[in-house]
Amino acid sequence: MTDFITLDPAPAPAPGKGDTVLEVRDLSVDFGVDKKWVPAAIGLNYEVRAGEVLAIVGESGSGKSASSMALLGLLPSNSRVSGSVKLGGKELLGGNEANIRAVRGKDVAVIFQEPMTALNPVYTVGAQIVETIRLHNEVSPDQARERALRMLDLVELPDPEKAFKSYPHQLSGGQRQRAMIAQSLSCDPKLLIADEPTTALDVTVQAEILDLMRNLRNKLDSAIVLITHDMGVVADLADRIAVMRRGLIVETGTAGEIFHNPQHEYTKALLAAVPHLGQGGATTDEDVDVTAALAAATHADLEAVPRSELLRRERENAAALAAAAVEPAAPQGEPVLELTDVAIEYPKQGRVPAFRAVEGANLAIYPGQVVGLVGESGSGKTTIGRAAVGLLPVAAGIMKVVGQDISAAKKNGRQLHEMRRHVGMVFQDPSSSLNPRLPIGESIGEPMYLAGVAKGAELQSRIEALLDQVELPRDYRNRYPHELSGGQKQRVGIARALSLKPKLMVADEPTSALDVSVQAKVLELFQSLQQELGFACLFVTHDLAVVDVLADRICVMQRGRIVEQGTRDQILRNPQEPYTQRLLAAVPLPDPEKQRERRELRAQLLSGAS
Repeated sequence: MTDFITLDPAPAPAPGKGDTVLEVRDLSVDFGVDKKWVPAAIGLNYEVRAGEVLAIVGESGSGKSASSMALLGLLPSNSRVSGSVKLGGKELLGGNEANIRAVRGKDVAVIFQEPMTALNPVYTVGAQIVETIRLHNEVSPDQARERALRMLDLVELPDPEKAFKSYPHQLSGGQRQRAMIAQSLSCDPKLLIADEPTTALDVTVQAEILDLMRNLRNKLDSAIVLITHDMGVVADLADRIAVMRRGLIVETGTAGEIFHNPQHEYTKALLAAVPHLGQGGATTDEDVDVTAALAAATHADLEAVPRSELLRRERENAAALAAAAVEPAAPQGEPVLELTDVAIEYPKQGRVPAFRAVEGANLAIYPGQVVGLVGESGSGKTTIGRAAVGLLPVAAGIMKVVGQDISAAKKNGRQLHEMRRHVGMVFQDPSSSLNPRLPIGESIGEPMYLAGVAKGAELQSRIEALLDQVELPRDYRNRYPHELSGGQKQRVGIARALSLKPKLMVADEPTSALDVSVQAKVLELFQSLQQELGFACLFVTHDLAVVDVLADRICVMQRGRIVEQGTRDQILRNPQEPYTQRLLAAVPLPDPEKQRERRELRAQLLSGAS
């Protein structure tokens, strides 16, 4: 049995450090679509050495995931792959399928982008991790169980024993992602392919996972291929970066070279689209760092930063805020969504008792207003969103949606049906929310058809207009969900949610699967559509930079309760609650040097607090 991965702050270097683990030469991937070959990756060349992280970045559909899944033969049957892929000097392409199966999971592990579709829904999380361990190691069931529990603990699941016995659907999105990371790391792989490994994670757990992956690289001398659209994650973890566009690698370099001296116009545009904390207000990233550090200084001794300097810069920050502060306009009309002392619980199922996920929630959203709901995974954010569209009953308090009290409407199907015509929802996981048997055009048009607002030629015209709005080609209407990238599927979900011109939009991580350039366009789309249609939006997210760009007000949730709420500037520039301060301190910055300083500051805060 291999040694457990431990968070050793000073791991001993493994032998063979710097040796080439993965060597890719002239790798091309094509997909057969409508009786012709469509290229997804063209002549890719790169290598990854032991102890190195190569980040592959680019827009959705650029070929990042397709080329990486081709390394292990994980593409669908309508694909063809050419070129050479060597792992430790041994060729993987064109070999015996049994040899590739032996490599998967043991020597090479994959963290997939969408945990709900990657985990088996009919087996518990623990059973799936145990299966992986025993498949590649000669260990007893008890030893495998012990290791699985240790892995679940390492990825910071709050109750490893409970998670071990849970099915994937019983965990939140972030918890599912952590469980899958635990499964991927369980056999100490030589190469880890991480496809958007922190997409579903809140910022505090994301920081822990990045620390864990960094430790894996250092302790086991593993090579990591990181596929992501989050440039903060890239700045935190990557040694080298390859930028992809339309199947080609257009630029490669060290993290410092790409961030500070990009050569290709596409790379420059990609970096310009990255949202930063401070874009929505008067302060800069540096000011936000100082605010978080000063607030946390009551709990930790920050010897590296003189307190006099912190105080001086904080005074300057406060003066800038006072000079730039704009009093928000008073809300107009009646609230579109209003919660008064609301409690929400998941009903009892068999022997599983009812679970109260939200307690004492109070918030109001007015027409044309965006309220960001932030907090760690499992804090109750998505629960409030699901209750707002009638998918969960209200156990106590009053919840009004579009003027209707749905607190006691769980048995009134007609009332819920009428209310849902005015509410759109974008789900967190686009793959599991789209019907795999329907072309995306039908998925977008289905709400309008069922509501009786359009049919025939008018319905087709509206579908095309919605595809235009979310910037998808009209001919995609005949494609099925599995033929689209993760970001493209998320845009389909947004188009479907907008189809009935809702008064309330509930957006559950609507940009989590989008690359930064498309994310910027979607945020602009949200703002322009809101000005045009005047809908209110409950924006559930873990990305504080996105909230800074989009939200008028922010509510912070922790363990089922709203612990702080206020205007965007109040929450992000002058947080009062220690929990909010910790959230801000964990936000990665899209700059390698600043992120290194942020990481060191966060380590000081945590060590001082402990």
